[in-house]
Amino acid sequence: MSLVETNLENEVLTITLNDEENRNALSAQLTTELIEAIDEADTNPNVRVVVLTNSGKVFCAGADLAERSSEKEKSSIKPVDPALLFGRFQKSPKPYVGRIAGHCVAGGMGLAASMDISIADETVKFGFTEVRIGVAPAVISVVCLPKMRQAEAKEAFLRGNRFLATEAVRMGLINSAVPANKLDDAVK
Repeated sequence: MSLVETNLENEVLTITLNDEENRNALSAQLTTELIEAIDEADTNPNVRVVVLTNSGKVFCAGADLAERSSEKEKSSIKPVDPALLFGRFQKSPKPYVGRIAGHCVAGGMGLAASMDISIADETVKFGFTEVRIGVAPAVISVVCLPKMRQAEAKEAFLRGNRFLATEAVRMGLINSAVPANKLDDAVK
């Protein structure tokens, strides 16, 4: 089953993270499929802009920690380095718009910050929640720090609190937060 879906319409390629059961966590399969979708966007001359969005109530819950700590059967799919994934968005010749229609935490923050423009449902919660389990937001800091003021970054990285999309806008992590019923219009 595919965890990433693509749809090309009117020169807009929509990439949808579609692993609701796993909260769109960055598993080896999801990141591999996401890289493939980026390759499709970058090489298809009919794509002028790309929208990254989600199915379900979570945009992205970050790394798939269960997969990483599991000693079960090893998958033939090797995990993609998150820094490589975030860099692919930033180096793409196509503009990327994040349509954030669900909670966005940990590595999901890196995805949101990697977009050229990110627009969220105003009720969405964001957070560097990995610090609560003793993990520094090191990899995602590379894409988040250039968008944030240093004092706010330090506080967010140390506290690990969740905050609303409107606060993420104030911090510079995303561009705007709108009511859920206006999200599609804002993205268009």
